Amino acid sequence: MTASDIALTEQAVERIHAILSNESPGAVFRVSVEGGGCSGFQYQFAVEPAAGVEDALLEQGGARVAIDPTSLGFLTGARIDFVDDLMGQSFRVENPNATASCGCGTSFAI
Repeated sequence: MTASDIALTEQAVERIHAILSNESPGAVFRVSVEGGGCSGFQYQFAVEPAAGVEDALLEQGGARVAIDPTSLGFLTGARIDFVDDLMGQSFRVENPNATASCGCGTSFAI
């Protein structure tokens, strides 16, 4: 499994690039999967000063996304999008590994 097994939409690339343009050089947008949420797992998004040694790194159009090895297993084949609609702005993950998800859009089950 590598970060290339995860797709970023053009909207996600643009938003991540915009977020990172205000950070120090080498900063990354971290996507991770944590236990919790109403369906068992939840997606977490954060900005960090640098990628970790074991992180998979996805770079596209100025967007640098770091994913830890454990989270990578949950995200293989996923598509990360950024949506700006009447409900607000958010990153959304379309994950083929999820068997159920919650209405909040950040919680899922495997």
